[in-house]
Amino acid sequence: MRFEVNGEPVEADPAAGQCLRTLLRESGHTEVKKGCDAGDCGACSVLLDGAPVHSCIVPAQRVAGQAVTTAAGLAPGDALHPVQEALASGFGFQCGFCTPGMSVTASTLCADDLPELDRTMRGNLCRCTGYRPIREAITASVLGPVRETSGAAAGEGVGASVAPPAAARIVQGLEPFTFDEPVAGALTLRVLGSPHAHARIVSIDTTAAARIPGVVAIFTHEDAPATRFSTGRHQHRTDDPDDTRVLDDVVRFRGQRVAAVVAETAAASEAACRAIRVEYELLPAVFDPEEARRPGAPLLHPDRTPDDRVHEATRNVVASMHEEHGGDATVALAASAVTVSGTWQTSRVSHAQLETHGAVGWLDDDGRLVIRASTQVPFLTRDELARLLDLDPDRVRVHTARVGGGFGGKQEIFAEDLVALAVLRTGRPVAYELSRTEEFQRTSFRHPMRVSVSLGATQDGRLTAMRVEVLSDTGAYGNHAIGVLFHGVAESTTVYRVPVRRIDAEAVYTNNPPSGAFRGYGLGQVMLGVESAMDLLAQELGIDPFELRRRNVVRAGDPLHPDDDAFEEDLVWGSYGLDQCLDLAQAALARGNGVEAPTGPNWRVGEGMALGMIATMAPRGHIAHTSATLRPDGTFLLRAGTAEFGNGTTTVLRQIAASDLSAGFDRIELRTADTDAVRHDTGAFGSAGITVAGKALHAACLALRERMQRIAASLAGAPAHTPAELTAEGVRVGERLIGFADVVGAAASEERTAEGLISTGAEFGNVRSLAFNVHAARVAVDVDTGTVRVLQSVHSADAGFLMNPAQVRGQVEGGVAQGLGSALYEEVHLEDGRVLNPVFRQYRVPQFADIPDTEVYFAETSDTVGPFGAKSMSESPYNPVAPAIGNAIARALGIRGHHQPFSRDRVWRLAAPLRERADAIVAMTAADGPIG
Repeated sequence: MRFEVNGEPVEADPAAGQCLRTLLRESGHTEVKKGCDAGDCGACSVLLDGAPVHSCIVPAQRVAGQAVTTAAGLAPGDALHPVQEALASGFGFQCGFCTPGMSVTASTLCADDLPELDRTMRGNLCRCTGYRPIREAITASVLGPVRETSGAAAGEGVGASVAPPAAARIVQGLEPFTFDEPVAGALTLRVLGSPHAHARIVSIDTTAAARIPGVVAIFTHEDAPATRFSTGRHQHRTDDPDDTRVLDDVVRFRGQRVAAVVAETAAASEAACRAIRVEYELLPAVFDPEEARRPGAPLLHPDRTPDDRVHEATRNVVASMHEEHGGDATVALAASAVTVSGTWQTSRVSHAQLETHGAVGWLDDDGRLVIRASTQVPFLTRDELARLLDLDPDRVRVHTARVGGGFGGKQEIFAEDLVALAVLRTGRPVAYELSRTEEFQRTSFRHPMRVSVSLGATQDGRLTAMRVEVLSDTGAYGNHAIGVLFHGVAESTTVYRVPVRRIDAEAVYTNNPPSGAFRGYGLGQVMLGVESAMDLLAQELGIDPFELRRRNVVRAGDPLHPDDDAFEEDLVWGSYGLDQCLDLAQAALARGNGVEAPTGPNWRVGEGMALGMIATMAPRGHIAHTSATLRPDGTFLLRAGTAEFGNGTTTVLRQIAASDLSAGFDRIELRTADTDAVRHDTGAFGSAGITVAGKALHAACLALRERMQRIAASLAGAPAHTPAELTAEGVRVGERLIGFADVVGAAASEERTAEGLISTGAEFGNVRSLAFNVHAARVAVDVDTGTVRVLQSVHSADAGFLMNPAQVRGQVEGGVAQGLGSALYEEVHLEDGRVLNPVFRQYRVPQFADIPDTEVYFAETSDTVGPFGAKSMSESPYNPVAPAIGNAIARALGIRGHHQPFSRDRVWRLAAPLRERADAIVAMTAADGPIG
């Protein structure tokens, strides 16, 4: 079969049933990404004879004689199509996995398409940006000349909105992700999942499967290490229970791995999985966390003990927190002038990152195990693989390419362990890339929680007591159960000054799919309860909700933790901007944005707000080691362990070096996310890219600068502390210009490597500051259909010094968009532990039309803890969005919802009394006759 790709003839012989996307990727066109297998996400979009199509649903055999254009072929040579130029210069991407497909579809648009842009682009999903910069880039490329990319050499330091250096490659699809650099001869791994929620494996017969041509190896629990571990990764591996095996003889949720097949082709692996025969002994299952902790409930891990970090296995309780501060909360509530209470339920939410989990592994020339994975935590993954497989950590290398989204979901080991096992047993390269359905069935979700809140206050709105009860469903395994529970109730409750506070919280095993780390790490769920209860209190007292918060929030200098609570003892007041955030959001909401509510008697309008506080890094230490090296040619090599997955660290780390070393990006090379690069890095989670890795690199660059100046002064015959200027040509000391090669050559041997003059930096996360966010919204609700329209979305953030203002705004907008999704649409539906909507077509990731542009405002603060005064801002914007939307809906209807998401069906049921009242009025009017 002959066809064209980007103007070049291609001759291929597609396999039966093969889709065009797979054929293109096998032909080397990895700019065509794989995000789903059903034509839902658009990451694989190409032009077929000039028309945009999703190549994952186009049979490969149908393109004979046709012309295919990928993102890499939209413009001749190295040039960019105008829409690609606009996306690259306008920060129209974050992780960038969706961007090649996005640019392909957008390249076909003209001015006449702009009024229907949301509809035209509905088939291309972005999980990171919130769509505003994409919409602006498309519009700019259609209507006029593309603005120049910001970041000329003079403006590449911190504080400038410098576009990512990889932008041009990203928009063309040429920046590699995990599976974009094929490993020759790699075998394909596929997994057989359990059809049962709870069962013991009696026997597994792999005889027929092993006979299938191309099958190389089959692994069951009999072949897997007996060592237990947690898929969740932390700086301290003892933060999670050891309750998981690579392959287990007891399955505890539908979809759990039962066997793994490694074969020459995907078809052979999948056929072998179907041929495996498994005999199960069914065990009783429990799906409701309330039932799971009652006496007599089926036990999931009865042999686990507190030594395994399982608090009470006889009640399925992984973690428990029962604390009371300041007195008896029941007594204090009873004595309060006003009390309110309620119980709120949050749903399971999928991370829905467009690049699925996966890993490819091989043995290098020295026999070391090498794993390239889509992970946020390469160092923690290496250490756990070494422990599981009884290897010296030096015999394992883990690294990442660019990661296509994470949101906490890639702070887990879901593929690397099987790949490592298969590589070691077969001696050959092995690749395992999860499908989109596997993402829903076999990875993790946000912890669903039931949150009950009671608040007491004086008549003038001063809080007197707070009682919070949390029940968290961790699913079949305890990955992140403990941390999410404790973190979830931490800053969400301590943001308020309450003299009496009681917390009762438990995380419970069920036979549901596992929960795990998710953006906000539990805070968003608990905030839904606390901030909704605060809104109830404001209504009860007749006090403006912003004013009620002002009367009760913590202020700079207040104690940050109860005296007997060591969990948060490392928090300090690095800066404070919550007061500004409240003012900014309230003023914006009062101004309005000119968007009118739909007309008609069935639409009701309401405003709502919520706030959030978050620590700027994970507790009890988050470590980053970095280095900065001056080469003899005057270029700098930076090394850091953190990963790039749309958080913008690869840009900001360069900006830090540009500021510290007076160098443009053209003289800076950055290597990240490789266990061979630096001593250690805890990982890219907890918003640590700037506050930890950035701070460590800042220290390395400042140390290198001092060394360069000292050596140059010595070579110039000047005193050691003589002022010296770093220039593009060398180090100027007075009238002398000392060349970089001379500086490197004169360095002491302990200051040099084969590459040049080196300095190192480290950050240990011993001290954490606090960041703040306020979200406010105006919504319109149709009582007849339950439809909710967000008319105005406002977000104010205390991010400290803005290292890259455009990127920080993008993080806020992306967090808000994800928050709106979980507030209104997103919910993983289960029935007896089975995922009922395991594809994007049924699980609604917000599209272009769903997300309004958010007004973003920043408090003017500078933090004493973060580098250059910066704070973290990747997770926190997500947290207050859902409670703000819920409060706005409650104000619109006069009826409060208690189950997130506030989906159309739930809102429709909430509004039933309003419809009944309207029907009664119509009936009365009809009975009385026309009003005269």
